[in-house]
Amino acid sequence: MVRAAVLTEQGKPLEVRDIDLPEPGPGQVRVRMVAAGVCHSDLSLANGTLKQPVPAVLGHEGAGIVASVGEGVTRVAPGDHVILNWAPACGDCWFCGQGEPWLCEHASDAAAVPYAKLDGADLYPALGAGAFAEETIVPERGAVKIPEDVPLDRAAVLGCAVLTGAGAVFNTAGVRRGQSVVVVGVGGIGLSVLQAARIVGAAPIVAVDVSEEKRELARAHGATDFVVSGKDAAKAVRNATGGRGADHAFECVGRPETIRLAWSASRRGGDVVVVGVGSAKAPVEFSALELYWFGRTLQGCLFGSSNPEVDVPKLLDHVAAGELDLSALVTGETTLDGINDAFDRMSAGHGARTLVRMDAGA
Repeated sequence: MVRAAVLTEQGKPLEVRDIDLPEPGPGQVRVRMVAAGVCHSDLSLANGTLKQPVPAVLGHEGAGIVASVGEGVTRVAPGDHVILNWAPACGDCWFCGQGEPWLCEHASDAAAVPYAKLDGADLYPALGAGAFAEETIVPERGAVKIPEDVPLDRAAVLGCAVLTGAGAVFNTAGVRRGQSVVVVGVGGIGLSVLQAARIVGAAPIVAVDVSEEKRELARAHGATDFVVSGKDAAKAVRNATGGRGADHAFECVGRPETIRLAWSASRRGGDVVVVGVGSAKAPVEFSALELYWFGRTLQGCLFGSSNPEVDVPKLLDHVAAGELDLSALVTGETTLDGINDAFDRMSAGHGARTLVRMDAGA
């Protein structure tokens, strides 16, 4: 038995329960979790914005140590330090063959298959990871080995916030030195976008958020300007970018109004990257004329267009060089028993990433 934060029904608080976790089967890896980040996607799963079979163990951004492996596993071994990859590519589908593993047809397969038992009933791993637990079981490609000198409690945020946010800058948009950037939404992903924009030498870098308390946090991560979201926010961004608007706009919230804000804050011919995960019931409208006239590119960004096996080592190089600060993304820590309070703080827009510590001694 291991302790885990279980979603018994979407729309209800999580319950910390004992679950029966089996030994890993063929191609599976059992990981003793050290820490997991609380991501807005977890909230979307909890409140029903994203579909997920229940009961389920939430959490998908985490790091830990391999406890055991199933038959045929060769990528990792017991004792290895790993981060979880919640979208493991199969390597064989059409998208993987096109060099787009973040669009893999089978990346979400594990989320739909029971992996443990709760009081004798089937239990599912949310997003195929189940990171809010003392231990979890993931597919072999769902565990990415990292060097042992990287602190696991900080490496946890690599698995979603940093891969997604930095990947949006490095991979999806391909931001270049001297280009202007606006980031709408200063949570864990938005802060990662800011850091990546700073690394590539973007200027100016404008952060937009509804909360004034995010101003200093945004500046610490690379923002040169900060704008409180509102009816005049797009105008303020244009004023900070030569009157034109930003070359690249990153929307990190997933709401129609913030997508429209990012659109309005970008220049003619600019690039608008939607990184935030929104609801299927939240349409965004554009007129035919504005799509033609402004000549902007509007694109989605799944998982930062990243391949963790390639991109994680690159990100760790930035960490080693002192360019990427993982610790700065963590604005609070808790235990499994404090998970619902962490969700409440995230819902209220406080801080960036809260870290759930499963093993304070690791």
